[in-house]
Amino acid sequence: MEDRKLILDIQDLSIQYRVEGGTVHAVENLNLALGYGENLGFVGETGAGKTTTALGIMRLVPDPPGRITSGRILFEGADLLRKTEDEMRSIRGGKIAMIFQDPMTSLNPVMTVDKQIAEMVLLHNDVTERQALDRAVEMLELVGIRSERARDYPHQFSGGMKQRVVIAIALACNPILLIADEPTTALDVTIQAQVLELMRELRRKINTSLVMITHDLGIVAEMCDKVAIMYAGRVVEYATTEALYNRPVHPYTEGLFNSIPDIDRDEEELKVIQGLMPDPTNLPSGCPFHPRCPYAVESCSREAPGMVEIEPGHLVACPVRTEHRLNSVGWKGGAGR
Repeated sequence: MEDRKLILDIQDLSIQYRVEGGTVHAVENLNLALGYGENLGFVGETGAGKTTTALGIMRLVPDPPGRITSGRILFEGADLLRKTEDEMRSIRGGKIAMIFQDPMTSLNPVMTVDKQIAEMVLLHNDVTERQALDRAVEMLELVGIRSERARDYPHQFSGGMKQRVVIAIALACNPILLIADEPTTALDVTIQAQVLELMRELRRKINTSLVMITHDLGIVAEMCDKVAIMYAGRVVEYATTEALYNRPVHPYTEGLFNSIPDIDRDEEELKVIQGLMPDPTNLPSGCPFHPRCPYAVESCSREAPGMVEIEPGHLVACPVRTEHRLNSVGWKGGAGR
């Protein structure tokens, strides 16, 4: 998107699932870019296609029923979709690591946690088993787990501690790209804060680029430099965190901000986005958001909007609001936050 050195450049990516009821268009013509050392927040409702995009990057889309139908995923300039499975195995966990959403199901219940971390180290490094186990203990201490817990099994840890183990596994080989899929969803608020602070600190130590998948705009504000807002398999707005929070343009982005409680205002009820996410097997024609959009005009139901750059690095897929933004001097976006 911007002219800069990119670690990840997704171009026109489409991913579909063939199911009994038809074809699920999980990701449609997605374009996304991430620079070295950058943090990208990937925001949207459940079913928007965020996790499917992450699985696409990792080449882990289950086939069948899923398949990548078009596009390119350039990682350090090379297309991951052209890599062999053996080449991808060396990249996964080595150069690209993923923290999955549920730590309860991400760990092997019959292996001690040090062996699970050591397994990843042995897979990607030319080291002895003893060296791998030493690295495992080092990683556990790095995420705040005492070395004497290294020989414990997952069931002996709390949810927050399990998530720390999952993070230790993901970071054991010093990946240059980390994908975190709602890493704090199953955790209480106190543990959420601890895990986010841990990830922030570890990022500083090893300078990893981060894709943070979440539906929580508060987490994005804390953790991310850039934000991509996703709806029905498409990115509808992409900007720096500062631009998006202060000058949101797309009606869906505006709706997300309006639905956040404001402690400074005395309001009896939240402003919700009307309607529901469309059926992914039967997406509406034109802009997928137009049936729920308060600004929709007739052309919105006919033409799928492309992304337009309204200021450097700020792209929006909404011609109605984009025209308003460009023609209005000093217009600050509907959410006004």
